[in-house]
Amino acid sequence: MSARWKLLTGAIAALGVLAATTACSGPPADDNEILVYNAQYEPLTRQWVEEFTRETGIRVTLRNGDDIDLARQVVAEDAASPADVLLTEHAPAMAMVEHAGLFAALEPDTLAQVPEQYRPSAGTWIGTGAHATVFDYNPAELPAEGLPASLLDLQQPQWRGRWTVATAGADFQALVAGLLALRGEQDTVAWLRGMKDNAVSSGNAVAAMRRVDSGQVGGGVVCSGDWYRDQAGTRENSGNTALHYFRNQDPGAFVSISGAGVLKSSEKSAAAQRFVRFITGRTGQEVLVRGDSMAYPVGAGVPANPVLPPLDSLQAPRIDPNALDAEQVIRLTAEAGLQ
Repeated sequence: MSARWKLLTGAIAALGVLAATTACSGPPADDNEILVYNAQYEPLTRQWVEEFTRETGIRVTLRNGDDIDLARQVVAEDAASPADVLLTEHAPAMAMVEHAGLFAALEPDTLAQVPEQYRPSAGTWIGTGAHATVFDYNPAELPAEGLPASLLDLQQPQWRGRWTVATAGADFQALVAGLLALRGEQDTVAWLRGMKDNAVSSGNAVAAMRRVDSGQVGGGVVCSGDWYRDQAGTRENSGNTALHYFRNQDPGAFVSISGAGVLKSSEKSAAAQRFVRFITGRTGQEVLVRGDSMAYPVGAGVPANPVLPPLDSLQAPRIDPNALDAEQVIRLTAEAGLQ
């Protein structure tokens, strides 16, 4: 993809994000209102906003979009961005903005609320929740003894046509970014090429789970929250399936974090810092647990929804979130013919 084409597509995406606003969106009216660019699970963010405004009196306008689109928009706007806070579902988009030098330092009290493994070393943005990668499988099609031991096994010829993954969106980008950070470009390219040959591509996580549940394929790589959310509801896309965790620091055990950061361009930094401190504090993290996002809380001392296996039991590899390279992932997936 040429540099000119990347700039053009980025600009088009940014215009699309500008159109995808909430009913109350627009320029913040006064110092008691902040604008949040939001790519996190919208019901959760709305719950955070309601509780935050009730507690502080500070109003929040949400402008919703996708992870990479919003990150690119912030980078394009640079110092002229009207946003005060950026929230993304996965870390690669946050790292993109961090690498552009557009985040303000977070207050020490805010950083202290989240353990080091769930925030980047730079201290300019912070984790707000965590998402595990899992292999959703249908025992009628794939017995437990036939499960892949590693995510990397799925590139082997014996898996051709037997598994699925949603190749569009932030979940897949985060998974590939984790693989890239752990194993380097050569192994990542090999896995992407094997995946292109073997996997049945699904448009989104629901479609992937539906394929597995109906027996069209034996299994699929999904974000754990999607499976648990379906289990807590109708189970129409997961009733015939179970979960396999790769563990053992395998790339398939990657745990991605959602992020929040205050932009340097914010003219309301005190209110913006207060919002980030709220959502990563006890009240904000308890809102996350009570909701249906099925993400893991990352705030110190806040237990997860009891249906989720303990986060430390997943034996996830540890990666500095700022090492996740979204632009390189986009390039590699495109070169592999996946976009």
